[in-house]
Amino acid sequence: MLKSKEDIIAIIEEDQWMMELLRNAKKLNLPDWWICAGFVRSKIWDVLHGFMERTRIPDVDVIYFDQTNLDESEEKRLEKELHSLLPAIPWSVKNQARMHVINNFPPYLSSVDAILKFPETVTALGVKLDDDDSLILTAPCGIRDVLNMEVKPTPIFKETKELTLIYEERLKKKDWSSVWDKVTVTHI
Repeated sequence: MLKSKEDIIAIIEEDQWMMELLRNAKKLNLPDWWICAGFVRSKIWDVLHGFMERTRIPDVDVIYFDQTNLDESEEKRLEKELHSLLPAIPWSVKNQARMHVINNFPPYLSSVDAILKFPETVTALGVKLDDDDSLILTAPCGIRDVLNMEVKPTPIFKETKELTLIYEERLKKKDWSSVWDKVTVTHI
């Protein structure tokens, strides 16, 4: 059973597919990069549900933080580079130094600060390989909710009615409990 960050790191290190994606993302040499959200959460929930086959994820979110180049075309170029390495993967690359504008938030300070402002605590997760190829996990909202399979809003998504509505719409769209039946969802 999964109980700690170390347990989560271990199940990802044992997953050859996930490690291959991490090694390829690392090749881009992006500043403050992570693969985040469903890539991590789905693995955890698949293990907790005893699934033998990986649940399909709609995309693999690679994020980074580079204030020197805020051009969206750079993100598309990086996606193409990743597609050339692993064409079957639905890569999505986003520079968090510009995403605050799209999300109508104050500027993010880093990729981890951006992850903290994802809508749900269970998606506010990221992994990457350090210089020694050791796996690092970030969980700015903690791991309790993802391990308990409890979907809750991150603190910022409780602050305004507009953000609450975005959170609630995502819950409908994602419908996680139809895939992972042990998941419980908190509505605001």
